[in-house]
Amino acid sequence: MLQRIREHIRVAAIFGPGPTIRPVWFDWRRQKHSVREVTYHWRHRAGNDLILHYSVTDGTALYELIYNTTEQLWILESVDADKS
Repeated sequence: MLQRIREHIRVAAIFGPGPTIRPVWFDWRRQKHSVREVTYHWRHRAGNDLILHYSVTDGTALYELIYNTTEQLWILESVDADKS
């Protein structure tokens, strides 16, 4: 079941080589989630902001992480605990 979260989170990511960004782990509600796999990623523009979306799994759930490259903020957009 998909659950909308929309909370700011702390993310560890690898930048590069080149313009690539890959999330490695994130903290959500004081729990660290290791990113086992980035299952899909896409981008869009909101005005002048470039927004990067990452669908990731920790092996137990599917998460959508959003990175606003202008504000340099990460948001946990949603969680689907029925998928992995």
